[in-house]
Amino acid sequence: MKRAAVIGLGDISGIHIRAIQENPNIMLAAVCDIDAERKAYAPESIPFYTDYEEMLRQEKPDSVHICLPHYLHVPVSRACIGMGAHVFCEKPAAINAKEAAEFAAFEKEHPKMHIGICLQNRFNESVEMLKKIIDSREYGNVTGTRGSVLWCRTREYYEEKPWRGKWKTAGGGCMINQSIHTLDLLYYLGGPVKGVKASSGQLLDYGIEVEDTVTARLIYESGASGLFTATNANYKNESVQIAVQLERAEFVIMDNILYRLMPDGGKVELAEDNKVPGTKFYYGASHGRLITLFYDALERESQNYLHVSDAVMSMRLIDAIQKSGRTAQFITL
Repeated sequence: MKRAAVIGLGDISGIHIRAIQENPNIMLAAVCDIDAERKAYAPESIPFYTDYEEMLRQEKPDSVHICLPHYLHVPVSRACIGMGAHVFCEKPAAINAKEAAEFAAFEKEHPKMHIGICLQNRFNESVEMLKKIIDSREYGNVTGTRGSVLWCRTREYYEEKPWRGKWKTAGGGCMINQSIHTLDLLYYLGGPVKGVKASSGQLLDYGIEVEDTVTARLIYESGASGLFTATNANYKNESVQIAVQLERAEFVIMDNILYRLMPDGGKVELAEDNKVPGTKFYYGASHGRLITLFYDALERESQNYLHVSDAVMSMRLIDAIQKSGRTAQFITL
């Protein structure tokens, strides 16, 4: 049985703690947050620390889950690896593409240590089936993609945790925080991206630095094209949609269900994602699947999980879209 610890008791930590506690092969050894009041969000009887290095020295966990603000992901992950603990890090892998590339190089330099990145939506049932359909080439090659994330974030969302609205601490806005999974899937399903042309900015008058709305056109190396839209200025959180057009068929994931769109306007349901009761609908149930995969890899000394290197492209896409939005130029990746 592997002993796990969690650093950071913010919104997402509950999903990690739940997945750890529901897995009979993992024991939650300790939790940590610099805010002592966050102890109230930790399970009773679990040791609580306000200093993660002290926690690592005292508890010596096999692995650590990083659930911290974006700018701390890389430095804390590096420190944990240096102290002998494997790392399972929440998205994003870094705050920009340069830091992500350096983190991937660090991962390569430490082949005996495991660093997993939580891009869990690749393991949604709808995505897994769509990926199999695409890879089978039964309906031909990908000719187009679309991803949309139309969500709402209030002024209080940024005021409650000011790091979310700053370039230095968040690395971006609606892309890196709300829609990085969608960008990852557009690459994962559509294939390598050649370049992007985008516009980005702010529709909300919140006084934040980062973008709250983005539209981008993706050009794939295959010649296919894609459209990506994301905003935090919607009036509510709507279902993420991902559409993929193949030469002889079209598919869409909406409301966590994969459909094949028929020529007569109808649609055929092919797969539906599992859900975790009592959590936000967009969290899905795949955190647990990816966490289980990561701990199986620790037990078997395998590499069958999502690495830092798997997450670099999503960061490159975000950087390219940001640059295109500033310059109004097509940016080659």
